[in-house]
Amino acid sequence: MMRSQILRVLMLLAWMTMPQAFAQQVPLQDKPFAEHKIVLQLSDGDVKKQALVLSIANNLLKAYDPDKVAIEVVAFGPGIELLLVGSERRKQVESLIAQGVRFDICLNTVDTIERETGKRPEFIPAGTPVQVGVGQILFLAENGYTVVRP
Repeated sequence: MMRSQILRVLMLLAWMTMPQAFAQQVPLQDKPFAEHKIVLQLSDGDVKKQALVLSIANNLLKAYDPDKVAIEVVAFGPGIELLLVGSERRKQVESLIAQGVRFDICLNTVDTIERETGKRPEFIPAGTPVQVGVGQILFLAENGYTVVRP
């Protein structure tokens, strides 16, 4: 085996033995022709900021061919309110998902809410659960995504 192949195998073995908390990221979007990769951080419960995130995602889809742009919204903390089943903007979120935008919801936030309230919040089924929202942002940034925090 070549040195690079050995290194890849060792890295894969190390990754496989990591604790689950470190290996929580979901795979990157399958957009091989994406020329632009953007991750939008949503950590605010303010409805104006949530509307801004949706507007930015929508504008990016209009400015670029949906196949040429990978957009991921990572919601954590109060930002997950946008992705709850009862959200007033649910239809907008689902429309963006149908156009290829991925919405990640932080399970650490969901677990915290459940501990504090005794009830697990229900989020839209089309959302993508990630264990650590900030970890997902870091993972995306390390893989060529530009982080935007409106």
